[in-house]
Order: sequence, then structure tokens, then C-alpha cells
Amino acid sequence: MFDKKIINRNSCTFSVLACVFLTFSYVASLYVWKTKLSRDHPSTIKRRFFSVSCMMLLAPFFTQYFFTEETLRQGDVYEHLGLRTSGLVYASILPLLLTGILFLGPLTMQFLSGIWKLYAAHFHHMFEQLKAGFEFKTALMISTFQFTYTSLFGAYSAYLFVRTGHFMAPLVAHMFCNHMGFPNFGEIGEFPPLQRVTIIFNFLLGFALWCFLLTRLTSPYIYDNRLYSET
Repeated sequence: MFDKKIINRNSCTFSVLACVFLTFSYVASLYVWKTKLSRDHPSTIKRRFFSVSCMMLLAPFFTQYFFTEETLRQGDVYEHLGLRTSGLVYASILPLLLTGILFLGPLTMQFLSGIWKLYAAHFHHMFEQLKAGFEFKTALMISTFQFTYTSLFGAYSAYLFVRTGHFMAPLVAHMFCNHMGFPNFGEIGEFPPLQRVTIIFNFLLGFALWCFLLTRLTSPYIYDNRLYSET
């Protein structure tokens, strides 16, 4: 591996490279199993769960190796990974509330229609879409849209983690967003006029409230976050 002195002198570069490596390793671990079964088959799910579990166990050791001396002086590896009990209750509730506010419009649609759906968006699903019979252009467009949406969510999750200093914040937000999926704006026109106005109003209200509360509900002081208190 790399010498620690080199890592300390080029901490930013190595941090980016380490993140890219972990990302590709995580996705690659899902495809190490050679099978013709679909991603929803129980055998495929079990194998992927095992792969992801292995990556989750190895990632902290890999991450710790690239910590600089200055980083370790600020706190131990558990604190930097957001594994702490201080602020757990707030980190479990407030980021979920904040994300729910952003989805006020879609939540209104689900309340009015009584439909609850489960979605998951990942760019690597393009290969599975091709196997399922999608044309290349269609699969590319769908996966590019999913990639863009999940990238924006990734940035939001990283923001929550840095501000709260707790793993629970992006976890609950991720679980909620996976359940909600991307809002289907085309369905708004299927509602009666009065409900349509209510939905559109709540979309705008939810986004405005989210912007207003974003920094307030993620203040590091709420979560006793001493590592990133200056953010």
C-alpha cells in the first residue's frame, strides 16, 4: 500500500481515490456471482446481501488506513464513521422529518390515492434492464435519469452525515427515499381539480420549508457533533 507520509501530503487526492475505489468495489461485489436469475430472485438477494455484508465489514478498515494524522487527532475511527450514541435520538428523527417535508407533495398524493410504493434507483440496473428486454437507448435514458437522481440524493446524504456527524441521519433518509422513489409528476393530472391544486401547493410548500429548515435542523450543535462543528 501507500506510505503514510505520502497520504498525509496528498490527503485530498487519496480521499477522492479511496471514495471512487469503494464505490466501484461495492457495485462490483453485486456482480461477482455468475447467475442467470433475476435480481429479485431469493437466491440472488441472499448472495448480494452476503456481498454487501462483506463490503460493509471491510470498508471501515480500508477507510481507516487513509486517515491522516490530523484526522485521527480530532477523533477515533468510530467517531469519524458516525458510530456514536451521542445525538442518536435527534439523528433518527430530525433528518427523517426534514426529508419528509421535502416530499410533502408526493406524500399528499399517496394520502389522497392511498397508494404506497417501494422503489430503488441505481445506475448499474441498466444491465439488468437490457437483460429484461429493454432497448439500449431506453435502458440508457432510464439509468441516466436514475443515476442523476441518486447522485443528488448522495450529495444530500453526505451533507446530512457531515452536519450531524452520525450514520443514522443518512440511513433514515435513505430508507425513506427508497420507499418514496422519484415523484411521478405525471400522476398529478389524474386527480380532481381541487386535489390537483392542493398537491401542487404542497410540492411548493414542502420545497420552500425544506430550504428554510435545512441548515436549522442539521445544526451540528443539536447532534453534539464536535468533528464538523465548523461546517
